[in-house]
Amino acid sequence: MEQLNRLRLECAKNQKRGLHFILASVIIWLGIACIFLSPLPPLTKNLLTFICTGFLLPLSLFISRLIRVDFQNKTNPLSKLGIIFSMNQLPYLLIAMWIYPTIPAKMIMVIAIIFGAHLMPFSWLYHSKVYLGLSIVIPIFALLVGLNFSPAILAIAMIGVEIIFVGLLILENRASL
Repeated sequence: MEQLNRLRLECAKNQKRGLHFILASVIIWLGIACIFLSPLPPLTKNLLTFICTGFLLPLSLFISRLIRVDFQNKTNPLSKLGIIFSMNQLPYLLIAMWIYPTIPAKMIMVIAIIFGAHLMPFSWLYHSKVYLGLSIVIPIFALLVGLNFSPAILAIAMIGVEIIFVGLLILENRASL
């Protein structure tokens, strides 16, 4: 058990608790907000939103180099687990694809809920209270904002949530790594 905890802490340290992915998410949500503030038709906005999400991996790779994060961390076997944790959201994107033409105004809400919920396993991997808390708060927040406001407002709100997430991760990294 001690060796497992050592590997978890090493993963958290070498990957700065996934800070590069969350920084990339700020940029992705900024792009999505721009899309939803445009006069494009709803289905076009949804298509462009899916395209934006495809930039997460290359953006996070680029940011990892800027902030000196070991993107692959091949020496730690738990890094592969992080990839599995990331991939667990892919089947749920089928729900977002169904929402796309069926209830176009709610697709972004579903994507935000999926994003937030997929963070929970990272709370264990990175030994992070920030991931745990936000994996609960983001889906509830996205549901409430998404049901009561326009998709553009939700996208702007998600930028704020992601910026707060970045700040909390920086603080958590400084405090424990």
